[in-house]
Amino acid sequence: MVQLTPNASYGLTLCLKLPNQTGRLAQVTQAIAAAGGNLADVKLLERTRTSVIRDIQVDASSSDHAAEIVSAVKAVEGIQVLQAEDRTFQLHEGGKIEITSRIAVTNQDDLSMAYTPGVGRVCKEIAAHPERVYDLTIKKNTVAIVTDGSAVLGLGNLGPEGALPVMEGKALLFKEFAGIDAFPICLTTQDTDEIVETVKHIAPVFGGVNLEDISAPRCFEIEARLKQELDIPVFHDDQHGTAIVVLAALTNALKLVNKSFDKIRIVINGAGAAGVAIALLLKKAGVQTILMCDSKGIISRDRTDLNPQKQQFAVEESGQLAEAMKTADVFLGVSAPGVVSVDMVKSMADQPIVLAMANPIPEIQPELVSDIVAVMATGRSDYPNQINNVLAFPGVFRGALDCRAQAITTPMLLEAAQAIAALIPPDTLTPEHIIPSVFDKRVAIAVATAVQAAARREDIALSQVK
Repeated sequence: MVQLTPNASYGLTLCLKLPNQTGRLAQVTQAIAAAGGNLADVKLLERTRTSVIRDIQVDASSSDHAAEIVSAVKAVEGIQVLQAEDRTFQLHEGGKIEITSRIAVTNQDDLSMAYTPGVGRVCKEIAAHPERVYDLTIKKNTVAIVTDGSAVLGLGNLGPEGALPVMEGKALLFKEFAGIDAFPICLTTQDTDEIVETVKHIAPVFGGVNLEDISAPRCFEIEARLKQELDIPVFHDDQHGTAIVVLAALTNALKLVNKSFDKIRIVINGAGAAGVAIALLLKKAGVQTILMCDSKGIISRDRTDLNPQKQQFAVEESGQLAEAMKTADVFLGVSAPGVVSVDMVKSMADQPIVLAMANPIPEIQPELVSDIVAVMATGRSDYPNQINNVLAFPGVFRGALDCRAQAITTPMLLEAAQAIAALIPPDTLTPEHIIPSVFDKRVAIAVATAVQAAARREDIALSQVK
């Protein structure tokens, strides 16, 4: 496996005491470099005639690598490591989000209007005219981020407390990219009925529901039931957010190789929530031939272990992933690290497209196939073409909330994907630039506009465009 690029997610802040002598800092930086670390920042905290105290930020590629860097610095003669802090843990101290007031309460008049007795008249207005809850409360701009912690990232069943940092991060992204007030709802049950009933009970507060990190196949039933029983948008981001961004990236990648959706052979490795949703959306986009694989190989009709979601993609072919990839035009990985070999990629059709999205380590490292593939994408930020759900979900909910869409539908997903793809004009489309940056401020606006337009065409928007 190729050594991963050092990055901030495994970064360190080293507080060091050095002799106040020429060349001592250089010795430290040389030790960091020799250990494979990337120097990020150096800050002077204190200087005396005999010593200097500095904070040094260093990027590493893993927790073990970070420990190796600390050991290397400690080995430099005369250097004291006063403290070694994990930057990611530092960032999470105290949580990543907070609730703030939109109005100031500084006198008795403010208090009497914001709370009792004035608030009583507002309550009666909503009780008499329920639709006014969207005008007079936070409901019009709030999303519940609901999880049971059963499938957290690629880490497995960590439970509700273990899932909370991810849900906080999701809420942070909603706010930063779309101005939406989202809040983590981490449930102490993994029972499908209980989850559905709980979400229904809390729904009056929220304008939408984002399901997150719920294991398959339960996630499919939970989403389907909530969509049927609630009149607000319900969106499982692990499924549909991933599918939107994959479709956007593939739309542009196919332009580069001059191939069309209806003629290509696609292999999807990973038959969980993301893999199934990607396959369903690609079929709606016109793809005819999809081979889906799981840990046991091709989803074939002769298998007796398939759930209903997998059964709809069962094919006559059988075999392992290597057999599936022969002559494939596209490989889409939402599975596990290192499951694809160079020989598998070589067996693909001319000008192969590989989207290896397992995180943090992709199904195959880009360096190994850079001279073989026509287009390569991963889920990582340190390689070109990052397939990241943040390109989709903020704009999807922004559009749905702004027009008060009663649901999020397949046409809305297709329009969202096309909006993302269209942000890369033909003159800037290259193998290393098939998808916008997650920091491109146009993305959420473009997606929201497309989602609103689709909702209006389907007649499921209850209010006019903002």
